[in-house]
Amino acid sequence: MIFIELTDGRIIGFPADRFKILKNATDERLKEVTLRLNGYALRWESLDEDITVPGIVAGNFQLP
Repeated sequence: MIFIELTDGRIIGFPADRFKILKNATDERLKEVTLRLNGYALRWESLDEDITVPGIVAGNFQLP
């Protein structure tokens, strides 16, 4: 599970396996996430993956 805390205090979680690249990543790789674009996006440099926070909030996942 990946959890993010929004500026309004809400905490949103989603399973990593809802995204193709994150699905096969190890826990160690998933922990290597950084915030980008002033908190607008999550970036996994070693996986070359970016996910936007608004997309997560809207439930826009790649996989069911």
